[in-house]
Amino acid sequence: MAARDVDVAVIGGGIVGVATAMAVLEKSRVSLTIVEKEARLAAHQTGHNSGVIHSGLYYKPGSLKARNCTAGRELLLRFCAEHGIPAERCGKVVVATGPEQLPALAELRRRGEANGLAGLRSLAAEEIREFEPHAAGVAGLFVPQTGIVDYARVTEAYAEVVRQRGGDVLLSAPVRAIVRDGAGTVLVTDAGEVRCRFLVNCAGLHSDRIARLAGVDPGVLIVPFRGEYYELTPGRRELVRNLIYPVPDPEFPFLGVHFTRMIGGGVEAGPNAVLALKREGYTRSSFLLRDALETAAAPAFWRLARSYWRTGLGEVRRSFSVRAFARALQALVPEITAADLRRAGAGVRAQALDRSGRLLDDFSIVEAARQVHVLNAPSPAATASISIGEAIAVVARANFDLA
Repeated sequence: MAARDVDVAVIGGGIVGVATAMAVLEKSRVSLTIVEKEARLAAHQTGHNSGVIHSGLYYKPGSLKARNCTAGRELLLRFCAEHGIPAERCGKVVVATGPEQLPALAELRRRGEANGLAGLRSLAAEEIREFEPHAAGVAGLFVPQTGIVDYARVTEAYAEVVRQRGGDVLLSAPVRAIVRDGAGTVLVTDAGEVRCRFLVNCAGLHSDRIARLAGVDPGVLIVPFRGEYYELTPGRRELVRNLIYPVPDPEFPFLGVHFTRMIGGGVEAGPNAVLALKREGYTRSSFLLRDALETAAAPAFWRLARSYWRTGLGEVRRSFSVRAFARALQALVPEITAADLRRAGAGVRAQALDRSGRLLDDFSIVEAARQVHVLNAPSPAATASISIGEAIAVVARANFDLA
């Protein structure tokens, strides 16, 4: 196969990679190829989430997550309106299920307002039912900016813009090696070589490995966490109007099981957060020796395990028991029973773990010579994708003369 010669190669056909390609091509006259190992775009994290457009409520003011989520949300909604993609700003309710959660609920409101959210409404116990008649708690918070969309469809629309701007997409092209070649870089893939002058790594679940192939120490290990979903049976969907969330544990970068009305219909419940033994392990039986050994061999993982083993056991229990999953959901909607749930899909979150055993909470983007590596882009990365892409495009132009 003949080698492709381009100015910019973007590894990863998820929503962040394709948004980055779109942003680079918006203001730069360059040749660009998206290199995706699967036969389709949005095959992993992007295509396995519940489609929530996040508001920016949870994130530390001034963090990359906060800045990019707030800006990206509005850019995403504008893009959807311009390209005829169904999206809905329906709002959500965060429910405190006990008095011990009230300080954390108040902190969420403070963060939300610091991040520019207007119209937040604190709810007394009886006011929760104005928004969600079947939800229950000691207090709540209504967040009007939250919405829903189909992110796989958004990604395909981004890709169409990329093609219109002269870029292309190379599918079924896993990267096997990355070789420096003078002032450029050669990607050795199953679909042939791609020579580029600037490299962007948006490989998600494999971003740390791609960084190492490119000669960059990422400083993190990607640890995969599987999130399993149930859906409400058709006759019980009326129990949820829009979205119902718990108050999250501030020490753990997962939001807890919740309810999400989906843009295509139906209501999802979940996800939990279970350590996966395969980076693309969407079932409980998924196992890949290389992935499992890489996690087990990392001292940082065992530091994490010592801190969160009780939390982890609870997540595993919910993975195997629909009744345990239902009990967690009953804290938000007491009428839910195990009979109301049926198993739906699962996703795998690429969670970066630093050498100290700390789960990175914020986005992590590392620059190198003529390279940029996105090493931690969990939720709300899909919401923030246009904003993140624009930020990476600025880095590319600043570090390399992309005219």
